[in-house]
Amino acid sequence: MKSKLLFAVLFLFAFASHSQQYIPYYATIANQVSVTNVLNDLTEFENLGVKCRGTAALQNTLTWIKNKYTSYGYTASQMQEYSFSNGNATCKNLVLTKIGTTYPNTFVIICGHYDTITGTGTNDNGSGTAILLEVARLLQNIPTEYSIKFINFSGEEDGLIGSQNFVSNVVNSTNPKMNIKLVFNIDEVGGRADMDNDTITCERDTGSPTSNNAASNAVTNELITCVELYSDLFTDLSYAYASDYMPFEENNEIITGFFETNETPYKHTANDLLENMDPNYVYRVGKAATGAMMHFAVAATSALGNDKVKDATLMNVFPNPTAQFLNINFGNQTPTATTVSLIDINGKVVIQQSFNKPNQIETIPISSLAKGIYLAVIKSNVIRYTQKIVLN
Repeated sequence: MKSKLLFAVLFLFAFASHSQQYIPYYATIANQVSVTNVLNDLTEFENLGVKCRGTAALQNTLTWIKNKYTSYGYTASQMQEYSFSNGNATCKNLVLTKIGTTYPNTFVIICGHYDTITGTGTNDNGSGTAILLEVARLLQNIPTEYSIKFINFSGEEDGLIGSQNFVSNVVNSTNPKMNIKLVFNIDEVGGRADMDNDTITCERDTGSPTSNNAASNAVTNELITCVELYSDLFTDLSYAYASDYMPFEENNEIITGFFETNETPYKHTANDLLENMDPNYVYRVGKAATGAMMHFAVAATSALGNDKVKDATLMNVFPNPTAQFLNINFGNQTPTATTVSLIDINGKVVIQQSFNKPNQIETIPISSLAKGIYLAVIKSNVIRYTQKIVLN
């Protein structure tokens, strides 16, 4: 990943945003980060070998990550691979998209690279990869107001070319340009086996362009507060440098990130191994990252999620899965002007239909849509209902 000197400043809790409060449900989810899962994922990542460009190990690691996401309940239609040329090899970025319920076309990106150099890279960046997997597992069934993109980058060790390609050919080529709330990068957070690892470095933008620096500083202070609320770690504040958030920063996006405070001496060597790391530190950083992502994406604050109207109105959408049509059952809702929208995994509204005074059941044809995962959003002046829909 990178090498840097910390100009670390310990930030007190009181310095953080006054609007941030401890949310018990967020803590409940963060506490479900699994020590066993983290250790198993680090072990499996290490066993996949040296993941340089053009190697079978790199492709096998990509497949392993995809299989992990699938095992958590995500579908193939939620995952997209973006290929790019890396010297004489073709490498791939993997993007998993989870649609938001309120701002489906605005994205919170959490990212980390899975390629390595010289060694297996169990710390740099198997540690970040393991945390992305745990966050994705825990948030799979939790509604969030903002959409989330989990991005596993390749080409980081070759000069950030994977993330640069993504910014140039995906973010800026989307019409309109992809709307990014913030980018949260996790790189090399494994700690050292020979040290007490009780502090995580939180990174902010201090470079050019400077127009996004204040927003990055604010977001990073929110990250610091999340660490203190949802983990037992202390925090240091430092600067962003030489990882996959940098192409986003240069694109004037808002960035933040995690990096280990006790830096390993084994990065980019054959000794970047689990035996030289602190897996319990990765677990603790994972708890902080989970709480932070729930905060940044504005997750539901209880197990009821955002679908409170489900009990109040007995609304539902059926059949699900479906192929030809959707039936909207408005339940015992008082008939009032209502809009039904279907949103794809990129946050685009692909079907929208309005009803002035809907019948109890209305039917919407959908046979023209491609197979995949969509979000049905039903809104009136008195209710908002969301439901994930599978088209097959």
